[in-house]
Amino acid sequence: MIEYISGLLVIIGSFFCLVASVGLIRLPDVLTRMHAATKAGSLGAGLLVTAHALLYPQLGISLRAVTIVALLLFTAPVAAHLIGRTAYRSGEALSDRTWIDELKGQNNALDDHPPSD
Repeated sequence: MIEYISGLLVIIGSFFCLVASVGLIRLPDVLTRMHAATKAGSLGAGLLVTAHALLYPQLGISLRAVTIVALLLFTAPVAAHLIGRTAYRSGEALSDRTWIDELKGQNNALDDHPPSD
């Protein structure tokens, strides 16, 4: 029974990784690509690691799987935020379908005062 559950998790995780890779190619701007890479990619990788941990029920493998999933959940949102913020601040063009730009016209403290040596 565990083999079937693990196989199902592999199929679902692979599907989410495929959706993430297609999103990276098809989506129009950096901010939407960032969402595809972090959300679907993290979920897909987490499901694949979970399937591996279920298929091989050893303590070392399970601890590694828990560590990997925790690192994915903690680092992906931070990386997505930094990528999006850097892309926006560097003047990367937004998609034509972007209707609301809440940061437009706001001055950032780092823009006004460059770091001193």
